[in-house]
Parts: sequence; structure tokens; C-alpha cells
Amino acid sequence: MRAVLSVATLLLAVPAFAQKAGLPAEVLRADHEVGRRGGRLVYALRSEPKTLNPVTAIDVVRSLRSALGRRIALGSPLSSQLREMERQLEQLKEEKGDPEEIARLEADIVIMQGRITRIPFIDPFDLRYVNRVKQPTPSSKAVMFCLMDVSGSMDEQRKDLSKRFFILLYLFLTRHYEKIDLVFIRHHTQAQEVDEENFFRARETGGTVVSSALVLMDEIITERYSQGDWNIYGAQASDGDNWHHDSGRCRELLTENLLPKCRYFAYVQVAEEEQNLWEEYSRLQETERAFAMRKVTDASQIYPVFRDLFKREEAAA
Repeated sequence: MRAVLSVATLLLAVPAFAQKAGLPAEVLRADHEVGRRGGRLVYALRSEPKTLNPVTAIDVVRSLRSALGRRIALGSPLSSQLREMERQLEQLKEEKGDPEEIARLEADIVIMQGRITRIPFIDPFDLRYVNRVKQPTPSSKAVMFCLMDVSGSMDEQRKDLSKRFFILLYLFLTRHYEKIDLVFIRHHTQAQEVDEENFFRARETGGTVVSSALVLMDEIITERYSQGDWNIYGAQASDGDNWHHDSGRCRELLTENLLPKCRYFAYVQVAEEEQNLWEEYSRLQETERAFAMRKVTDASQIYPVFRDLFKREEAAA
């Protein structure tokens, strides 16, 4: 273990030493044959851009294990020959044999010892590297944003149509994801995140500024729902009535902020009349694949419209 730590420290210290010594930033070459005494450690520093540091990527334990196996494979036959030569030399000296034969055997022993000594402790062939491969982690979490207009023009029938649509969307998502978060946002001139009870039953009304709900949705995504961890869905229900100068901003908010973060965004208008919000959203439908819009004016239309809205998303999921 001490040997392993020593070699690891040496390998990791090489780049720092090269920088302090002012050595070239490309490749340092040994002046002598690798493995011979007097040689220098051969290593490389990559030029920018650096995608891999070959020194820190070395698997020290596997490299030393490979080096040990190579030294045993190369050195064992030589060690056996050396022991046999030493036995013969000892026998000749005991029998007072030919001095020339003894001198020749001693010279061969020195040569054999040199061959064993020159077997490098570690060779570039021995190096093993850590193979770091990024494995994408499939996300099993989804968040569904329910945005509903509760302005004075949204009567109870229209709110009921919106509720039915949101329930269908929730059931659809439970088929594909283990964990689902629900975020309820109701708005008139101002948007507010509420619980399910207040979302469907609160009596508060007012004018209509749809963009306030989209801004709040974007803020909540930024604070609580990372795109890398969550599949984000948005569903908006409205009668289409909106302050005239706000509808263009709604389209911009969807295009620039929300649709790049959402897997899918559906808009359902619970009124027949096409107003300025419908006109602005129609421009989105032509260019944004993650956006869809339909009209629902009767409860019998909800399921067919829902299937039509999400048939592409269901096939992808």
C-alpha cells in the first residue's frame, strides 16, 4: 500500500513540477531508453482545450497490478536462470574448477543481473485509465402548472370546463411519471399561487391580465423546478378575454421564457369568440411544436379535444 501511495503521489505531482520548471507544455521525451537508469519519466500535457487530464485519469491500483504482472512474467525466467548460474558457480568454486570457466560464469551472472535490473518498474503499456462515461438519468418526475383565468367574464360553467380539462391532464401524466407536482395559479389582473380548494372554489374576480400568470409560472420554475430534474407541463384555461396590449406580451413570454423549458404547453379557450389572446397564440401554434391550442364550449367536447391536444405528446412519451 505504501508503494501504491508513493507512485500515485509521483504521478500527480508531475504536471506541477513541469510548470514550475518551465518545461514545454506539449511532450517531454526521455533522453535514454525507457527503463534504463538515468532516464526521465515520459508524460504529456494536453494543449487547450483540455478535455482529459491523462495523469489524473490514471487508475493507480490497476496500473500497478498490471506492472507487477508484467515484471513477474518477464523476470521469473531470468531469475530462474540466474539462480542456476549461481548454483553452478558455487559448485565450481567448491570443486576448484577451471578459473577461466569461473570468470566466464561470473561475467554471465553480472549480465543477467543487469537484464533483471533493467526491467522497468512501470511501463506505459501498464497504464490503465478511469473510463468516465456520462450516463443520462431518466427523469420520473413531472410538474403540471394549471393556469386559470378567474376574471369576471369566467362564469361557473367555464370554470367547470376548465376543471374537467385539468383533471384529464393530471390522469394522463400519472400514466407516465412516478412523482407529479401540481401548481395551481389563478389570475385576474394579478396572479397568485393557491391550493386546489381555492383554485376551483374561490369567488375572487376582477379584470384580466393574462401575462401575470405566465410571469409567476416562470418564477416558480426558476426557484423550484430544474429542467434537468423535472418534466414541465403547462395548461392554461381562459375565455380569451384579455387587456389588449397584454396579449402580445403573453406570446413573447411563452416564446422566450416558458416554451424552451416546457415539454408541452396546452391552451384551452372555454369560449367560442376569438379575441386578441387567441389571435396572438395562433401565431405560436404555427412555429412551436411544444404548444397547442383548442376550443371547448361544451363538456362533451373535452375528451376529444384533450386527445387531439396530447396525441403527439402521448406517442413521444
